[in-house]
Amino acid sequence: MRIGMVGLGRMGANMVRRLLEGGHECVAYDRGAESVKAVAAHGARGASTLAELVKALTPPRVVWIMVPAAAVDPVIGELAPLLTRGDVLIDGGNSNYRDDIRRASELRGSGIHYLDVGTSGGVLGFKDGYCLMIGGAPEAVALVEPAFATLAPGGRQAAESQPGRSTAGNAASLSAAAMGYLHCGPSGAGHFVKMVHNGIEYGLMAAYAEGLNLLAHADAGRTAGAADAETAPLADPQFFQYQLDLAAITEVWRHGSIIESRLLDLTADALSRDGKLTDFAGHVADSGEGRWTVEAAIEVGVPAQVLTAALYARFESRGRAEFANKLLSAMRLGFGGHIERST
Repeated sequence: MRIGMVGLGRMGANMVRRLLEGGHECVAYDRGAESVKAVAAHGARGASTLAELVKALTPPRVVWIMVPAAAVDPVIGELAPLLTRGDVLIDGGNSNYRDDIRRASELRGSGIHYLDVGTSGGVLGFKDGYCLMIGGAPEAVALVEPAFATLAPGGRQAAESQPGRSTAGNAASLSAAAMGYLHCGPSGAGHFVKMVHNGIEYGLMAAYAEGLNLLAHADAGRTAGAADAETAPLADPQFFQYQLDLAAITEVWRHGSIIESRLLDLTADALSRDGKLTDFAGHVADSGEGRWTVEAAIEVGVPAQVLTAALYARFESRGRAEFANKLLSAMRLGFGGHIERST
């Protein structure tokens, strides 16, 4: 295939490289000329404008957009007039699935297909492949399936695909899922599934963080605590005398444990390099998907306590609970004369 890629950030550039290594041709565009030069050095054809990118593609054109969610509509606004009936636009970022439904409807009148593709794999995707969750019309998915298969960890198309036969529907099969890509449903379905995927990711990350934080404080009994009315004493300090090697613990969990995962791999790697994590301030961002997951759970009445708590923990990490905590101290002073202790 020949594919246009718009947006050459951490994921977009590596996706171009993986497609090139898989035998595809890529025309690449980014607002930063240096980013274009970098992928051109790997064999991509660079474009200095979106118009140049579209002109370099053969109908039916496939243009894959990898830009922040807020930039997708402006990019589509520039691209749509340059495309013709039968062309395919793909948003592989983390857009809200409701925006996908709107965009697909708007582009349908011009005969342009729109696919929403939730893309997971991050900076490791070039080597290990990307898990792809796809929404849109089956005929458009079939057209792009060779690229999906190359980007996915399996590196090949589903078993149902046969040369000379229409592959519409094959990307929705279990064999495609086993390769690492799946047509989840109509417009919006790809990003809806990716949204929930990221909500789960928040919860898993929070569970690892909280558990390891408890292990990090398993030596609480080794230090003398304050003995006054303001501090609840440690009842049995003899039970908390452990100075644990968290790097070694996370490493042993990676081998045969039921909680081993790629997230645990990354955690073990970080702790092996710096057990105190001195390069991190602990201000954890959320890019939107966790919020949208919680909102969807509320709208359909599905309990999502863990995912919601994990989202709120991220808010707290950025100091959003500071004023509330000051109010707690003020109330304790007011009703009991409790003087706030400095940390």
